[in-house]
Amino acid sequence: MGKTTNGTRDWAQIYAIYGIEQKHTLIFLIINAIAFSVLSTVFFIYFNPICVFFQSFFFSNAAAARFSAGFFGAVTALSAVCLFFAAANFFYSAVPLRYEMAQRMVGSVGDWSSVKTALDLGCGRGILLNAVATQLKKTGSSGRVVGLDRSMSTTLSTLRTAHIEGVQEYVTCREGDVRRLPFSDNYFDVVVSAVFLHTVGKEYGQNTVEAAAERMRVLGEAVRVLKPGGVGVVWDLVHVPEYVRRLQELRMEEIRVSKRVTAFMVKSHMVSFKKPSQHFVGSGEVRLDWRC
Repeated sequence: MGKTTNGTRDWAQIYAIYGIEQKHTLIFLIINAIAFSVLSTVFFIYFNPICVFFQSFFFSNAAAARFSAGFFGAVTALSAVCLFFAAANFFYSAVPLRYEMAQRMVGSVGDWSSVKTALDLGCGRGILLNAVATQLKKTGSSGRVVGLDRSMSTTLSTLRTAHIEGVQEYVTCREGDVRRLPFSDNYFDVVVSAVFLHTVGKEYGQNTVEAAAERMRVLGEAVRVLKPGGVGVVWDLVHVPEYVRRLQELRMEEIRVSKRVTAFMVKSHMVSFKKPSQHFVGSGEVRLDWRC
């Protein structure tokens, strides 16, 4: 998978392969950060004329005008710093963090040599999908991983990244609705998903009951298509406590939640679980494993 330096991926090559989703968000953050930087610089360089302007049009008191000018200058400078930080975190989360978390998710599955079928829900550009395929290739498995996405254009792009990474023979991509998975019960040995579930139901509003119900529906579908004894791993933003409660209700076993990871400026966690080998097996209790 690309060039390495002392065992570390060449990040420039990774960005070239996968690109950045939602580039408009990154561009928006950078433009606003630059604008606030320029404005704060103007306040710093032309502080005295600005104080005179404030005193002429807004304040009769010189001290009040200086305080206001200084306050607005400080606010613009702080806003610029925050926007640059947000842009940097978005840039880091878009590819390096996704790649790192993909490796952690792959590592949380014990034995890949016995995996014949795996599913990546919301495969997107294929960072996690290709990480799974690479692991199958390393173990000499004859298995395959299916990437499911809502867009046909995305799945075609993902197949191209799999070809670049040299794992195309292990990858299949399909267009489909994650709320109605086009697979039979107990079909996959492993089901994974990275930073996707929180987008389901967003047409109802992120924090509405309807959106939560849609997310739980997708999680239920993931459990349905997972084989008894199979492993599921989900990394997502904000809503992981909801997933844990739903997995408990579904009587999943070995539920583990990772430490918090800041991604796209919000909290995220990875949750892994195992489907009971038989129906109604498992206490439904959750165990937080902070070593994940």
